[in-house]
Amino acid sequence: MNRTTRRTLAIASAAFLAGGLLAVPLAATASAPQRADGQWTRNAGDQTSAVKSAVKGGKAKNVILLIGDGMGDSEITIARNYAYGAAGELPGIDALPLTGQYTTYSLYNSGENKGKPDYVPDSAATGTAWATGWKTYDNAVSVDIDGRPHDSILQIAKANGLATGNVSTAEIQDATPAVQVANVAARSCYGPDSTSCGDDALAEGGPGSISEQLLDTRPDVTLGGGAASFQQVAKAGPWEGETLAEQASQRGYQLVSDAAGLAGVTRASQKAPVLGLFASGNLPTRYSATTATVGGADLDPTTCTENPKRLPAALSLSSMTKKAISLLKGSSDKGFFLQVEGASIDKRDHSADACGQIGETVDLDEAVQAALAFAKKDGNTLVIVTADHAHTSQIVDSTPPATLSTALTTADGTTMKVAYGTAAAGGSQQHTGSQLRVAAYGPGAANVVGLTDQTDTFFTMARTLGLERDLDSLSDRARVSLSRSSVAPGKAVTASASRFGGDRQVTATILKGGEVVGRADLIRGSAQIRFEAPDAPGRYTVVLEGVQSGATASARLTVTR
Repeated sequence: MNRTTRRTLAIASAAFLAGGLLAVPLAATASAPQRADGQWTRNAGDQTSAVKSAVKGGKAKNVILLIGDGMGDSEITIARNYAYGAAGELPGIDALPLTGQYTTYSLYNSGENKGKPDYVPDSAATGTAWATGWKTYDNAVSVDIDGRPHDSILQIAKANGLATGNVSTAEIQDATPAVQVANVAARSCYGPDSTSCGDDALAEGGPGSISEQLLDTRPDVTLGGGAASFQQVAKAGPWEGETLAEQASQRGYQLVSDAAGLAGVTRASQKAPVLGLFASGNLPTRYSATTATVGGADLDPTTCTENPKRLPAALSLSSMTKKAISLLKGSSDKGFFLQVEGASIDKRDHSADACGQIGETVDLDEAVQAALAFAKKDGNTLVIVTADHAHTSQIVDSTPPATLSTALTTADGTTMKVAYGTAAAGGSQQHTGSQLRVAAYGPGAANVVGLTDQTDTFFTMARTLGLERDLDSLSDRARVSLSRSSVAPGKAVTASASRFGGDRQVTATILKGGEVVGRADLIRGSAQIRFEAPDAPGRYTVVLEGVQSGATASARLTVTR
């Protein structure tokens, strides 16, 4: 049985198991872009893939979304040819039974083209698309073209009571992981020292840098690089003057920095979330770098070698994925959402480094294998594998005369020539605007078949998990209780918030006769806030207000003489 026959049978079988016969549409399944308020956008609202009408969608308890940053069809093919040969298969990426393509364009946010397609996107705009269901402009992290913030699938899952995780081989503040935990106008707003934060900085009254917002969003498990930003000092807020690492420790995070530390973690929860930061910047790549040159494909072919700076196997993307799954599956009986990114496929493609991007694609493939193994055993997990945007590398027949290129010896024992033609030597190779593969396994997987848009992935995940997306409604029954209702002046009181499910932050205000006499620190990822009772005796009202929903809850406090 050849590969084509096996794939055809796999698709038919998966469609049958999904609950019906798969009728592959002749036309694109995503609806055409529509004008909405003068903007060119596909998903300002909720749209449905036509595949859903052909195959009964199922509900899943868990979703694992795996992203190969910059992993277009060329990058997948290059890695497959090198590691397994032209007739081989990547045992993870190529194993998902249902496959489609999606479009990835971003939008312009200013000028005469505002709201119209920008055909070559960056990782911030594309990540925002699948994280929130909204198209946006390059550089934006989960805010739309007018700067309005939108909840991510991770934040929504968390508000619905699911456990959540975010794993990357990049700095955890990089665009792809950032879109799940933060809302900022500039993707480079990593920490309080970042000059690009502008109005988003805490000192300007904004929500804070990506690192600070990550601590507020409080995923149960966060693993990756980016430790340097956590050594920066908060410029405002309750933790002003303290490093973000010190803040994280005080807020109950389990901080780990090496393989032994991660191995020692046995549980993750909202009370004690895990923050693993294993490098100051991005994690080292699997293979040592190669450099494409003009005429390089005519030189002796290269065989990729292991990078001596690579982290221990216990911190590979596959190992981190397995660890995240093991922690999340026991964290909530409602299920979990996990995003996993192989980040440096893109970064090595930018550098015209064929071996670098191949190694990172193989790393992601191993992570996909881990996710699929869990999903097949679990039986109630949707796995989606895709990329954020296409990239520049191409397999060519002959050496281009003026383009950077390199030659590799593949698993077939023959030479594969790879060219990079979107920047000169020393420059950064460009993203490209091609549609991308999106593949899936498990309940709801058939919704990726055909041609969809990146934003459709958000709706596929949210529907499959059965999430309530109106987060304000999750705070409708907000409550507050006090550790004591009567207290002496200046004594400590603890206010406990509950049912603020739609809010990531809650403020506390003390009123006397309708007049504000005190404000307590912002509750950030915690259900409790401690404050001192007013000095003057009397009757007071303690009011908690959800920053995101506007929901309020109050309790009476008597200060005795």
